[in-house]
Amino acid sequence: MTIPSTGKALRERARTGLWSKPTAGVAPGYAQANLVVLPRDCAFEFFLFCQRNPKPCPILDVTDAGDPEPLRVAPGADLRCDLPLYRVYRSGQSFTETTDIFNLWQPDSVGFLLGCSFTFDHALAAAGIIPRHVEEGRNVPMYRTNIPTTPAGRFRGPLVVSMRPMTPSQAEVATRLSAAFPRSHGGPVHVGNPATIGIVSLEHPDYGEAVSVRPGEIPVFWACGVTPQAAIAEAGIDMAITHAPGHMFVTDLIDTGN
Repeated sequence: MTIPSTGKALRERARTGLWSKPTAGVAPGYAQANLVVLPRDCAFEFFLFCQRNPKPCPILDVTDAGDPEPLRVAPGADLRCDLPLYRVYRSGQSFTETTDIFNLWQPDSVGFLLGCSFTFDHALAAAGIIPRHVEEGRNVPMYRTNIPTTPAGRFRGPLVVSMRPMTPSQAEVATRLSAAFPRSHGGPVHVGNPATIGIVSLEHPDYGEAVSVRPGEIPVFWACGVTPQAAIAEAGIDMAITHAPGHMFVTDLIDTGN
């Protein structure tokens, strides 16, 4: 199967069930986004949470209550069916996964789209740094850390990070390149010893899949848009909907760095 080259092409495949895999490496140059759908009565608190934690939660778009169309980043798209896979949280803890949320979308549902580090993977690849999760055909590994986010109302919890292994010289280049993508988490939050940020084992990520770390490589960690999922678990909201980790909404925004 050919890899979709635009955000619209990916969304059309997701909508018709032809793409259910993670979106790393698809539609190079198009901004990818994490999804959070909440009832209107807690949307303002979540908006504050994003403002207070812009590194893991850079806002790309917010929909009007009840409207599933993200007018700013993908006019004509539908947040209810244009992602490959969704996660539905009940009372914060248990979740199920589904390929569409038509029957769950409510008249007061508000959709948030937050920047994703998959957006700058193409820039790393162009510099000769092929992200290991792309090379190995895996979902990017993601880990809960001991770094707290800044609370807002009922939303609080640990920073979640994604990890890409690389050599020290590659890490320097990757830091410079990713810093040019502030809407996609920007530069790394930590380089080196994972225990410093509370990660016990790289082989057992909290989300996604483990990737190989080769001799001479170090782990490089970026803030991750799965951070809100940890905050949702803390908040205990009756129902909240997100993307399944690694299965992003691909926008029509061209983002090649500032």
